[in-house]
Formats: sequence, structure tokens, C-alpha cells
Amino acid sequence: MKIQPYLVFEGNCQEALNFYQKTFGGQIINRETYENKEIDIPEHYRGKLQHAELKGEGFHFMGYDASPDTPLTSGSTIQMSIDLNSREEVNKIFDKLSNSGIVHTPLQETSWKAYYGRCSDQFNINWMINCKL
Repeated sequence: MKIQPYLVFEGNCQEALNFYQKTFGGQIINRETYENKEIDIPEHYRGKLQHAELKGEGFHFMGYDASPDTPLTSGSTIQMSIDLNSREEVNKIFDKLSNSGIVHTPLQETSWKAYYGRCSDQFNINWMINCKL
């Protein structure tokens, strides 16, 4: 079994995947737009992503642009969690993700003996970044 996150965006999926690729590395694969699809989608939205994946060492997630008539509610019911090997890696990734976003829990040592922080990025995706001490 493999469980994989699938992120939903409001027309800026390509921008978000480019940002995550710069942050984590990896490759954007299986990129498909709404172009030439026989579905009811506005002409101006045809170039948006119907599906794409970002895959790299230790991670693989998918994303797409929801059709404009799909109601999306930004919420806090899911968190993307990253376990790293050092404080330096945590600092680097946390700084990139929280820049232009919101820091909810500043980086700190925790009761579960980890270096941890929580933020939302500029695309309103929630992240928990962690490394064991």
C-alpha cells in the first residue's frame, strides 16, 4: 500500500510545484493540462494543470488546479509533515516554506525530543517540519 498526498490549487498549481521543486528538489512529472480535454472547463483555464506530480528522493506528491466552479475552502484538517536529519536542514526548509507564508509554531526544541516548527506557505498549504535531537 502507498498513501500519497494530492494537493488542490485555485489556478496556481504550476507556480506552487515550481516553488516546491526549488525548495525540495526533484522533478515535475506526468504534467497534464486541461487542453484538449472533453470536459466543461472555461477556455481561459485550459492551460491550467489537470494533474502533475513532484517526485524526488524521499517524497512524491501530486497536485492539480480545481475547475473554477469547484468550491475550495482553505482549512487546517491536513498537515504535510517532513522529517529531516539535521537542524540545518530544518532551518533551510522552514525558512523557504514560511517566507511569504505564516509561522504558526516557531522552530524550537520539543517535549518529544525534536527540533520542530509549523507554518503555512504562500499557497496556504500547512507544513510540520521536524528532526529528532
